[in-house]
Amino acid sequence: MRRVVITGLGAITSIGIGKDNFWNSLLQGNSGVDYITLFDTENHGVKIAGEVKGFEPCDYIDKKEAKRMDRFTQFAVAASKLAIEDGKIELEALNKERIGTIIGSGVGGIETIEKEVTKYNDRGPSRVSPLFIPTMIANMAAGQVSMRFGLKGSSMTITTACASATHAIGESFRMIKDGNLDMVVSGGTEAAITPVSIAGFANMKALSTRNDAPSKASRPFDKDRDGFIMGEGAGIIILEELNHALERGAIIYAEIVAYGSTSDAYHITQPDPEAKGATKAMALALENGNIDYKEVDYINAHGTSTYFNDKLETLAIKNIFKEHAYELNISSTKSMTGHLLGAAGGIEAIATALALRTGKIPPTINYETPDEECDLNYTPNKMVERDIKYAMSNSLGFGGHNATILFKKY
Repeated sequence: MRRVVITGLGAITSIGIGKDNFWNSLLQGNSGVDYITLFDTENHGVKIAGEVKGFEPCDYIDKKEAKRMDRFTQFAVAASKLAIEDGKIELEALNKERIGTIIGSGVGGIETIEKEVTKYNDRGPSRVSPLFIPTMIANMAAGQVSMRFGLKGSSMTITTACASATHAIGESFRMIKDGNLDMVVSGGTEAAITPVSIAGFANMKALSTRNDAPSKASRPFDKDRDGFIMGEGAGIIILEELNHALERGAIIYAEIVAYGSTSDAYHITQPDPEAKGATKAMALALENGNIDYKEVDYINAHGTSTYFNDKLETLAIKNIFKEHAYELNISSTKSMTGHLLGAAGGIEAIATALALRTGKIPPTINYETPDEECDLNYTPNKMVERDIKYAMSNSLGFGGHNATILFKKY
């Protein structure tokens, strides 16, 4: 049986660029949420987000090429470079036809779309860039990564809203396990802190309006939560067949043992009120991995800081783990990073792998007022140490998409 392990990590986030900066900020409980600088928010009701700070595309990408990429693609290429370097992967020594690129994105090049539509409206169709289409399409992150590194295995993009990156990692796991590939560059990328995007999410009442206290605004599972915080960035991991990794002397962060994927088939934005889809995704992961639920120690929750998500994800965990639900450590790292939409599962997979490797569980910050409907151990406010054997990462997306990955300590 082919086993799949994680051998490289690349993070571009609001709390740090690079695996170590990201991880140290998580353990310290640092918030990456602040006032938006990417555009003028004077006319916006929401003025806060989790922006990536200090990102210079030319540190990772040729200047001319960077200009031909939307910000979400720049993030993907940069995070992939970091993951490949972290994994000490000598690509020229490997069969690149056996290396795939599967990267999720929820909205793709929305920044480019907004800019070009404005040009069209202000100056007419002749002013729209000839690079508009290949810059904004969501698959271009995977396409540019495969071209940048010469990866000729299966290359694709998965778009399942906020479950995109977790689905990308899960499908990468399947491809390696089934023998189609030996290695995959996978995860998610997103850059949706734009005027129209923020307005759209705000007008559907999904975003927090706690503008007076940005670092306190993302508060998953807290009774006073009032919506999620938009984040941006990319989380890319290297998945590799175990023997392939061992032969090249790779550092192994964790093993992926199973993956569950379901659909609520219920509503365009609201989760199933009985949490049936999320429950089944976790059940499938345990079933496919042949793991007893009592062996799981940690869940990196989807934990968006919205009323319905946090309440119903809690219900799903109770449905699956029964009395053991109260023995679990659960945390939402979105309390620090904000919600990266289609990239969320990528950075959360990195956090989960590092928790397994180090025995340190990042907290859910801003947890101040318990909610009777969310009564589990959300690892409030401070990191804790615990020997973790198995861990889960959940992602739940608009449209009813549910994905769960089950990790094992290696």
